[in-house]
Amino acid sequence: MDKEVQLKMITDTDALKREKALAACREYHESLPKPNFVPGETYVPVTGKIVDADDLTHLVDASLDLWLTTGRFNTRFEAALGDRLGLKHVRSTVSGSAANLLAFTALTSPKLRNRRIKPGSEVITVAAGFPTTVTPIVQNGCVPVFVDVDLETANADVSRIADAITDKTRAIMLAHTLGNPFNLAAISQLCKQHDLFLIEDCCDAFGATFEGRGVGTWGDLATLSFYPAHHLTTGEGGAVLSDHGYMMKLVESFRDWGRDCWCAPGEDNSCCRRFEWQLGSLPKGYDHKYTYSHLGYNMKITDMQAAIGLSQLNKVDGFIDRRRENFGELTKAFVAAGMEEHFILPQATPGSDPSWFGYLLTIRDSSPLDRTEAVRYLEKHRIGTRLLFAGNLTRQPAFADVEHRVVGGLENTDKIMNDSFWIGVWPGIDAQRRQYICSTMENMVQELTAAKAA
Repeated sequence: MDKEVQLKMITDTDALKREKALAACREYHESLPKPNFVPGETYVPVTGKIVDADDLTHLVDASLDLWLTTGRFNTRFEAALGDRLGLKHVRSTVSGSAANLLAFTALTSPKLRNRRIKPGSEVITVAAGFPTTVTPIVQNGCVPVFVDVDLETANADVSRIADAITDKTRAIMLAHTLGNPFNLAAISQLCKQHDLFLIEDCCDAFGATFEGRGVGTWGDLATLSFYPAHHLTTGEGGAVLSDHGYMMKLVESFRDWGRDCWCAPGEDNSCCRRFEWQLGSLPKGYDHKYTYSHLGYNMKITDMQAAIGLSQLNKVDGFIDRRRENFGELTKAFVAAGMEEHFILPQATPGSDPSWFGYLLTIRDSSPLDRTEAVRYLEKHRIGTRLLFAGNLTRQPAFADVEHRVVGGLENTDKIMNDSFWIGVWPGIDAQRRQYICSTMENMVQELTAAKAA
C-alpha cells in the first residue's frame, strides 16, 4: 500500500475516533438534569456562568491534543476576540488581574524611552472599585492618585480628574464600573492634552459602548477578565487589548518570562536571526530565545481554556442582551414599586450603552434602611448580594502604608463603602428569578422600615 494512502487512512481513523468522543461528550451534557427553580429555596447568585455542550466539546477537543500549554485554539481565540472587539492585537493571559498587571507594567518598559512610566510617577484612578485595577500602580513603584466618583454611575467624576493632573502624572487607569462605561470622550481628551497613557479596565464591561464605539478601543491598552462571573468565561483567564503593535510586544514579553524573543511556543527563529543578536553585555550570537529584556512572568493560558473561550465567544452577544434585559426589567419594577424613595438607582453614563455586570443599589441618606440589615435579609431569602468590591481602597488594610494622594475628598466613595450593594443581572437570571428578586426586595423594604418605625 502506498505510504501516503496509509498515512491518510490513519489520519481519517483518528478523526473518526475524535468525532465519536466529542459526540459522546455532547450526548452526556445534554442528558444532564435541568434543576427547577424553587422561590425561597433555590439560591439566586449574583454571578454565574452559562456553559453548554459546545463548550464541553471544545474543551475535550483541545484536551485530546495533549498540547497542554497555549496552542492552536488560543491562536484562534485571540484572533476571533480581536475581530469581535475591533482591535488589532489581543494577548490572552491567566486572569483579568494579570491583564491589568501586564498592561501597566508594559508601560514601564525602558523600550518606551522617554515615555516610559518610572517609579514615583503618579497615576489617576478611583478608590471605589476592585483592588487589582490599582495594585499594578503600587507594584511598579508608582503613586495612585484617587478621585471621587459619581453616585448614579459609580464612575470617576471627570471634573476631579482635571484637578488631579500634575507634572508627575503619567497615566489614567480606570475600570468601567459594573459594565457602565466612564466618560471616555472627556477622559481620553484629557490624556491627549497632557500626553498621558490611558488604560481601560474592561473586565466587567465586555460589549459596552460609548458614543457608539466599543470600550477598550479608546485607550492605549485595555483589559478583560474571563473568570466565570464575567460576560464570557474560560474558567480562569483574561486578555490585554490594543491597536498598538509595539505596546503589545512589550505586553507579550512581560507575559512570556520577560524574553526578548517573540516566537510562539513550539516555534524557533521567527526573526531568522536567532543566533545573530547582540543585546546587553551578552556575547554576540547568544540564543535569542534565552535573551531577556524585562523582569517578566509566565502568564500564558492553556489551550483548553482558550477552546472554551472560543466557544463562549459565539454566544457572548446573547449573554450581553440578557444582561441588558435583566437590568431594564429590574429598573422598571423598582421604579413601579417606589424603590427610588429608598435607593439611588444606577444610571448609564450619558452617551453610553452599558453591558451590565451587576445592579448597584445605594441607600439614600433619607431612608431608614441599613445596608447590613438589607443584605442579610436578601441572603436569608436566598438572593445573592455583593458590595462594590473594596468600597474605599484607602481604608483597606492592604493600603494602610501605601503612598497615595487624594484630590478633592472621597465623600461619595465613603457613601458607597457604607451604603451600597449590588445584585445580579447575569444571563442565568430568568423572568421567574427576576420576579422573585423584585417581590423580595419589596418585602425587605416594607419589613425593615416597619421594624425601624416600631
